[in-house]
Amino acid sequence: MQSTFQRYALAPISCGIALAVAWPIDAPASCFLLAVMVSSLFGGLGPGLLSVGLSALAFEHFFLGRTIPPAVEPALYLRFAVFLIAGLVITALMEVKRRVEQSRNRAEEDLRQAQVDLARVSRVTTMGELTASLAHEVNQPIAAAVTDANTCLRWLKRDQPDLEEAREAAARVVKDVSRASEIVSRVRVLFKKGTAQRELVDMNRVIREMVALTRSEATQHSTSIGAELAPDLPQVMGDRVQLQQVLMNLMVNGIDAMNDARQTRELTIKSQRADHEHIQISVSDTGVGLPSDQSDQIFNAFFTTKPHGTGMGLRISRSIIESHGGRLWAENNAPRGATFHFTLPNKAGTHE
Repeated sequence: MQSTFQRYALAPISCGIALAVAWPIDAPASCFLLAVMVSSLFGGLGPGLLSVGLSALAFEHFFLGRTIPPAVEPALYLRFAVFLIAGLVITALMEVKRRVEQSRNRAEEDLRQAQVDLARVSRVTTMGELTASLAHEVNQPIAAAVTDANTCLRWLKRDQPDLEEAREAAARVVKDVSRASEIVSRVRVLFKKGTAQRELVDMNRVIREMVALTRSEATQHSTSIGAELAPDLPQVMGDRVQLQQVLMNLMVNGIDAMNDARQTRELTIKSQRADHEHIQISVSDTGVGLPSDQSDQIFNAFFTTKPHGTGMGLRISRSIIESHGGRLWAENNAPRGATFHFTLPNKAGTHE
């Protein structure tokens, strides 16, 4: 950010350069107009007006004072008057342009913030749908920890305490409590409000975390979840929370799509290399499939096939993937179900 001194210093510097160029070629108007444009463009209104004043003084002192034929003198004064008017007009136009750009930048920043807030609302809404399942998921390790703690106490209360058994029971308590803590930590991250932070992300790890969060929800809907993860999957540069949100949204949508399915309900998440520069994540279900002739409309804002859906989940998911330099699309499976695919540039592709 330029200081006030630097902005105003631009005016005398540009006028001095214009004078040095204009003197030998006797072209003051064009050179000083260029100085005014530079001062207004990079300095703003104040430096632009200062440049007009300095240019007018230099024009009057160095060029109007020259010995010239009487016939040429009126034309030179006319050039001086035109220069002053043009300088003021250019300064005003440059100031308007600068303010328009500032207004546009503020509008773009407001739009980005609105998109971030909308994505967070969508994430919280989706997490709200999983509240009962998450409570059950957290309750399981806590209940196991209580049981193991009681077991540990019983081993210690014996006439001859069995320290080895008590130690193993205590270790199980630590393990169970750690598992509950991990679940709570994952949920807190998804609820966290903040700006997007790009980092190296292991998508296989993200898939495992989302499978752990949605497993109870899938169990309640009699759905099995499977993961086919490429062992050599490259990392990607992205925002971990946003990518978790995309995957969670696709998985919850897949579970919901199988609510009315009478056949086996299976949700499969697959990771693989799409090419040398991209990885591909696929979420497949065995549900009702995509609406006929509307496979691309499902990504439009407010388009939904759910009775109580907002129609924003897939739109936001596509925006997130595209902001990461990837692509999100969907297709029907044969004989039933649908698959959502998205690609992301890997670390090597990002740096190239």
